Amino acid sequence: MTLVRMKELRALSDDELRRRIRDVENDLLRERGVAAMGGAPPSPGRMRALRTNVARALTVLNERRHAAERPSRPRA
Repeated sequence: MTLVRMKELRALSDDELRRRIRDVENDLLRERGVAAMGGAPPSPGRMRALRTNVARALTVLNERRHAAERPSRPRA
């Protein structure tokens, strides 16, 4: 899994972002399970990339939520 660019995430709808977060968190849970059982993960950097992808997707969702809550004031 490679890192997802913010530009790609911003192009997705909120539902697609939530679905992607859920899928990536499931992959991360699986990777953590392998590591917890003492197995060496096939790609050590994969867990870090998965965590980063979740954080980026959550950042985009939070940016959208804050933009919707912020009242637009006319500039004087």
